[in-house]
Amino acid sequence: MADMKRRLGVFMDSDPHNGEKGYLVRSLYFDTLSDTDFEEKVEGYDERQKIRLRVYSTDAQTAKLEVKEKTGGFQRKRSLILNRDEAARMIGGDNRFLSDREEPLARWLYAFLSARCYRPKCMVEYERCALITEHNDTRITFDQNLRASESNFDLFCREAMFYPVSPPGMVTMEVKYSGFLFTYIKNELSRCDKMQISNSKYCRARMISKRGRK
Repeated sequence: MADMKRRLGVFMDSDPHNGEKGYLVRSLYFDTLSDTDFEEKVEGYDERQKIRLRVYSTDAQTAKLEVKEKTGGFQRKRSLILNRDEAARMIGGDNRFLSDREEPLARWLYAFLSARCYRPKCMVEYERCALITEHNDTRITFDQNLRASESNFDLFCREAMFYPVSPPGMVTMEVKYSGFLFTYIKNELSRCDKMQISNSKYCRARMISKRGRK
């Protein structure tokens, strides 16, 4: 993947958030008491959703609450910015503040999360390096050192303990764009002989404790 990043870097820009080793991504995933979102993803349902809180530093003063929805081949992501107090309340199971916010998404989330009894289920962390270009909002990410915890849900904890999910040296590349992918990028990507797979970090992380599922 190092060679792929080098070649793509010739005509793509480095994400301004990239440090020497990229940047941290930490997400806390929510699911129902019966793990509906996990099961629907594993079973390949055409209509499903994923709900998470995300930060890029344990010192962050805000967290992004994201809803990712999939219907057939159509995908949509909606988000809200929460302050640390709101994020802490949500982690503790108190979503009432969402009903007091003016955004339609906040009120929809309050009703949705409450009706289906969503709770924190798994915290996932990894390092990401991203390449970007303004053309068609193209973004290529390289994620590694995927790790998770199903016992600590403190999104801002500096000393959180995780178990490894991906093998050492494994890198996941994701390609995102709007409309179509430019030929010069597609040609470089065609040199990558790695297998294309459906990638859900949430499901990969939870599969470790779900090995006995029927």
